[in-house]
Amino acid sequence: MLVLSRHRDESIMIGDDVVITIVDIRSDKVRLGIDAPQAIPVHRQEVYEAIQRENQKAVQLRPADTTGLTTPHADQPET
Repeated sequence: MLVLSRHRDESIMIGDDVVITIVDIRSDKVRLGIDAPQAIPVHRQEVYEAIQRENQKAVQLRPADTTGLTTPHADQPET
């Protein structure tokens, strides 16, 4: 792990496309601003892990598990 020291309003570059800026520092919390291309997903770690768990569950679904589900119609918005 690379550990860097930064002050408020200073940034870190990841590759050519991702900029992480220290927005605020208060006691034991640091607020980060992340500027990344829309194609690069950015999540807090706990959210990322929850997404991965849900994706694993979805991969394990069998056709019988979807009985009773309907497909959305093109003219109706998804909810």
